[in-house]
Amino acid sequence: MTNSMEHLRCESHGDVRLVTFDRPEKKNAMSNEMRSQLCRLLADLDADETVKAVVLTGTDPAFTAGVDFTDIDPAFKASEAQFSVNPGRALRAMSTPVLCAVNGACVSGGLEIALSATFIVASTQARFADTHARLGVVPTWGLTALLPRAIGVRHARELSITGNFIDAVTALQIGLVNHVVAHEDLIPFSLQLAGQIASTPAVGEILSLYRQGEELSLQGALSLEATSTARRPFNAETFAKAGRETVARQRAETSE
Repeated sequence: MTNSMEHLRCESHGDVRLVTFDRPEKKNAMSNEMRSQLCRLLADLDADETVKAVVLTGTDPAFTAGVDFTDIDPAFKASEAQFSVNPGRALRAMSTPVLCAVNGACVSGGLEIALSATFIVASTQARFADTHARLGVVPTWGLTALLPRAIGVRHARELSITGNFIDAVTALQIGLVNHVVAHEDLIPFSLQLAGQIASTPAVGEILSLYRQGEELSLQGALSLEATSTARRPFNAETFAKAGRETVARQRAETSE
């Protein structure tokens, strides 16, 4: 099943949804309306209990160039309503895992979107850059907080104040992405990886703990995990069933 919006597509692949930026003539740069549609779509998918994971990608040749600055009033202020629509925040609010399948150029706001996802899978054609400084603007979707957490502050500073592009292999080496695959394998691999995510409520709780733990000291993060575990109801039958399924899967994988 495919749901189409202006410049966005949403396709069903079992319990995984493939969402595609579809504005190739603009390198998938996002207008204000497109950003609003994306935020609403992500919220709807997160609320849908039949959706286990989301894969987010772009129509070639780009993942997304971020904000479409031709759609912005020249007299804008960063605090104005047109910048309050924040896809990065929408992604970080989700309990449903989101994989970014980066197929090409992933620039500025696009990089902030990717950094807000659960995993990043890159095509060999992917390139990454933060061009905010070159444009004379400051990031508004979380880049200065998220990028150094992903790749370290020295790499982050260099990317941000030079605006230089890095390729997929470099992105893998510095920890920006999880995997690099051949361009033609990007969507099949990403859908397969999404399908391997566990189908239990614990997934959302674990991701929430990771998000909150990033903001805490080690001791604070450990205390948060202990509190979450103590609050969570334990069902021995469900646990045993999940254990049997996990053992069976591990045996099948090791026998291949």
